[in-house]
Amino acid sequence: MPPVLISALTGMGGIGKTALALEAAHRACAAGWFPGGALFVDLRGYDDDPVTADQAVLALLDALGVRGPDLPATATGQYDTYRALLAARRERTLLILDNVSDPGQFLPLLPGTDRHRVLVTSRERPDALPVRRIDLDPLAAAESVALVTRALLDADERDDRPAREPEALRELADLCGHLPLALQIAAAMLRRRHPRAIASLVRDIRKTTDRTPLLDGGPVGTDQYGRSLVLRPVLETSYRRLPAGQARLLRLLALAPGTETATWTVAALTGLGWEAALSLLEDLAATCLVTRVRGTAGDADPRWLVHDLVRAFAAGVVAARPDLREEGEEARERALGFYVLCAHMADARLRWLPGEPEPELFADRARALAWLDRERTALVAAVRWAAEDRYARLSVQLAEYLAEYLEWRRYFDDWITVASAARDAAHRTGDRRAEGVGWDYLGLALRHAGRTDEAIDAHLRALGLSRAEGHRSGEAIQWGHLANALLVAGRPEEAIDAHLRARTLHQTHGHVQAEADEWNNLALSLHAVGRTEEAIDAHVRARDLYLALGDRHGAGIAWNNLARTWEAAGLTAQAIGAYGNALEVQREFGDWFGAGMTLGNLAGVHAATGDPIRARATFLAAADAYTRADAPAEAARCQSRADTLT
Repeated sequence: MPPVLISALTGMGGIGKTALALEAAHRACAAGWFPGGALFVDLRGYDDDPVTADQAVLALLDALGVRGPDLPATATGQYDTYRALLAARRERTLLILDNVSDPGQFLPLLPGTDRHRVLVTSRERPDALPVRRIDLDPLAAAESVALVTRALLDADERDDRPAREPEALRELADLCGHLPLALQIAAAMLRRRHPRAIASLVRDIRKTTDRTPLLDGGPVGTDQYGRSLVLRPVLETSYRRLPAGQARLLRLLALAPGTETATWTVAALTGLGWEAALSLLEDLAATCLVTRVRGTAGDADPRWLVHDLVRAFAAGVVAARPDLREEGEEARERALGFYVLCAHMADARLRWLPGEPEPELFADRARALAWLDRERTALVAAVRWAAEDRYARLSVQLAEYLAEYLEWRRYFDDWITVASAARDAAHRTGDRRAEGVGWDYLGLALRHAGRTDEAIDAHLRALGLSRAEGHRSGEAIQWGHLANALLVAGRPEEAIDAHLRARTLHQTHGHVQAEADEWNNLALSLHAVGRTEEAIDAHVRARDLYLALGDRHGAGIAWNNLARTWEAAGLTAQAIGAYGNALEVQREFGDWFGAGMTLGNLAGVHAATGDPIRARATFLAAADAYTRADAPAEAARCQSRADTLT
């Protein structure tokens, strides 16, 4: 058979394949591309009784004028006549074969000539055939809003709800997952509810876990092609057609935390090996029920996306049956265990010092940070599973392993969420030591977020629990953290006392790293009360301990703090040199927030010593570092300082 140019529009049910195919056909015919016109057959591939090729050829022959006594009696004769008519048809014709679920439905209908063109629509990708595939994605946010607005105004041009409620309309589009079918259903519901506000429908949808029953909850009619505006049956038919392994994968993937899921996480959810999980994911992607995230095709661990409405539907399938619920709980437990293991290794790499055993999984700090960056949303969501006792222990561990990373990246809102979830889970399960750790981390996050009084209260609660449990090392850490919060609150004398308690406890237990931290922080409080010489001595002790430990990042922080103290003491040359040492380390570690602080301090020295040109350049460098650290307020402040020096 001569080659035939076939295009396939593929995508999940309700994505708008038929509408796009017909609109494209109308425009192409109007532009003169197909002088022979277009032939259309709905093969109803996902109905209980799909149209066969033998049935479809009869409809096509009828459209070509062959009917009654002219119709051949046998299927072979009918196909021969159909192909002969197309071969004799000189004008190029477009054949649209809509809603195909199996290649057997449309392969016998292909013309026997390459003069004509074929457009197929399907929820499944015909990867085994030489077909030009066009995968359809959900609409962009603005397009979704425009679709609903147009649908309402077409029904009643006086309907001003889209203009009055733009925020509610945008949220409605988000809740519909920007899926054209869901948006049409929502528009029909709004027409039926008129003049009730768009926000009323948004509130109703927000209350549900699975939005599909609500969206199908009333007689909303048909679309312009006569098809019922119903969503759940579309998803159900796609799900029922899946082989058992793919159906199980979809159910479990719907339970994954976050919006995107890496292949390794899917392997953990399913209990399969990575290769087996990837193979199943690729098969499921061919049904358009999951999507490989763009830009990850060549990644060692590609990521996958499930449409919100598909996720809600599949999660509803799990919730409806006790056996599937237990299957889901086991999957979540496996996934959480996987996250705990990886986060532990990443945290160990972030805290690693030369001479210590090399952490597994992540060869260097950059790779650990890259994994944490990719998985952050899912990791935070997974910690929230601590609300269920079954996952409390693992969630508390995960929260502990995320603390260093969330502080480093300055994700303070996430840190508050994670620490709160861990604290509550530990309290509920009676683990008082873990509850103290949770309160302590919450205090750190609150202090960084500027909520100092709450931070002090959290650290005091942590101290009380550690003392009650006889947890001396925890008590030492918490005294130090309390001291830092007291200093920020403007209570330096109390901070000094707390630091001294912490330092003594750390020295007693031989915790040299923690002792170095306390010397460094104690110096800040000493400087705040004017005890400059003692502050300089404490910073030097901290720096020397960090260097002895091989902790270059800690040494960099000490260099910056020492420079500030030398600057205050009028030792400008020493301060400039110390700032340079700190900046070298911060750039080495990619600590751009720290680099911004150091550059800002250094710029201040240049300005104070009468060097405005160097001061301006250094303020601009500080603004750039803060920008890289996603700290816009600090970047703007440094930019403003630079502008005053022009």
